[in-house]
Amino acid sequence: MASLAACVALIVTASACDQGGSKSPKANYGECPISGHRGEFHLSPLTAGALTVKTTLPAPGWWNGGDTPASIKSGYEYCMAANIAYRSGLDRVKVENAPFPEVVSGKTEDFDLALAQITITPERSKVAEFSPPYLSSTLGVLIRDGEKIDGSNIRDVRIGVAEGTTGEEFVKNRLKPNKPVTSYPNDPDMVTALEKGRIDAVVHDTTILLAYPQKREGRVRLVGQYRTDQGYGALYPKGSANRKELDRVIKQLIDDGTLTKLSAVYLGAAFGQDPAKIPYFTVEQGS
Repeated sequence: MASLAACVALIVTASACDQGGSKSPKANYGECPISGHRGEFHLSPLTAGALTVKTTLPAPGWWNGGDTPASIKSGYEYCMAANIAYRSGLDRVKVENAPFPEVVSGKTEDFDLALAQITITPERSKVAEFSPPYLSSTLGVLIRDGEKIDGSNIRDVRIGVAEGTTGEEFVKNRLKPNKPVTSYPNDPDMVTALEKGRIDAVVHDTTILLAYPQKREGRVRLVGQYRTDQGYGALYPKGSANRKELDRVIKQLIDDGTLTKLSAVYLGAAFGQDPAKIPYFTVEQGS
């Protein structure tokens, strides 16, 4: 039997990592390392044998493989979902793509949970329910390489944000820049606008923006971040009958170190730098 550490390091498939339970011959968890005991938890899934998960693609590091649900094979949140499915006795993860604003506004239906780097907020909790936070979040500032933008002058530049996110709310209501703020429906379009000079800075989740300096070959760089004292949570439909059991699974994944290992494998590779070393800006600077 392969050890969990070896499975994580090699990113092997579930068949090599079946610990404490029999694996269904139909089970498919992509390229994710699977651990724990199959069927320890009991859900009432929307689709028999599958965990239906809403997300917003593309999301490299979080959902790897491509821009379509069928192409996803690995990533932090996908493998988190795969481990939830396995420990709940389900054979696969059914991925469904949806616009982020629809997911967090409670407008999407027919899913077991959503994993899309969703920050838990009081407003969102009015229309949906959340798991315990599984990852802390800050807001990063991405600019073109060679530009001189920091906490003292960011209010005087054109800022881009992702539509329907806490970054959009933060910029408009707390940072309050002197120039119009542009909202984008997806992250690639927003970063492309930055590269082409249509905006001067992007304010978005640090854990998402960290991947772009590597992907864009140094044309953009992260220069700072804002503390938010918030975290990412799995989103459940309001009144979900599976909430308590899903909370138990996610808490186990946190407590036994599974999510820490997934972060090291998938997010560490995507980040390319230590987020703790990025300078912190304060809203008061430049006011």
